[in-house]
Amino acid sequence: MLSFLLACASAPEPSEPGLSADLAALASTAEGVPEAQAPKEPEPEPTPPEEPSVPSFTSSISPISPEIRAAMLETGVWKEGCPVPIEGLSELHIAHHTPSGVELGLLVAASVQAEGLVQVFATLFENQVIVEKMRPAHEYGGDDHKMMADNNTSAFNCRPVEGGAKYSEHSYGHALDFNPLWNPYVRGEKVQPPGGVDYLDRTVEMSGLVREGDLVVQAFGAIGWKWGGLWTRSKDYQHFSATGK
Repeated sequence: MLSFLLACASAPEPSEPGLSADLAALASTAEGVPEAQAPKEPEPEPTPPEEPSVPSFTSSISPISPEIRAAMLETGVWKEGCPVPIEGLSELHIAHHTPSGVELGLLVAASVQAEGLVQVFATLFENQVIVEKMRPAHEYGGDDHKMMADNNTSAFNCRPVEGGAKYSEHSYGHALDFNPLWNPYVRGEKVQPPGGVDYLDRTVEMSGLVREGDLVVQAFGAIGWKWGGLWTRSKDYQHFSATGK
């Protein structure tokens, strides 16, 4: 009897049929369920590239500074006896387009012509006309041939006319030579500067090369200046002046 009771006490209680299998299946299913994921934040919109800034025209007009005055006297660009006093001249600091970008040039011209010239170069700047160089004559020692060969646009220079004794219109500060290498002086077989022979074809469309009726001629014409390219006995394609001479 005792043996029977011990046997009954040690026997395991019967489990519900299929319970263990169901628990295992449930655990297996739970393991395959991915954890809840937070919704992804939208990616930021790409920043559009910045548009290149367009340089604006700048200019200023001022009396001749002591430094420029000293340089003009030292090089003889202005001297006693010139037909315009140095006090009648102004510095014109003018932005202009060059083949390599925008630069701030410097012209010396008669004060009475200063505002008109700034108006001309504002028009040329807005239309991106190339002015390769714009430096005053004293930086070339007053040598007109050097300035022409270097394609330098300049105005005042107290000097005689080419091959003569009387004062050039530049001596009064109301004449200007524009890109003189690209716009040479031509009389018969004579071409000044000599390198200008490469630019005798006036039908070529090239910014900074002056042609009859083009924007450069119109801009100077708007302030009453005349173009030497319309002369009859010679053609001075670089030359603009208030008197037409």
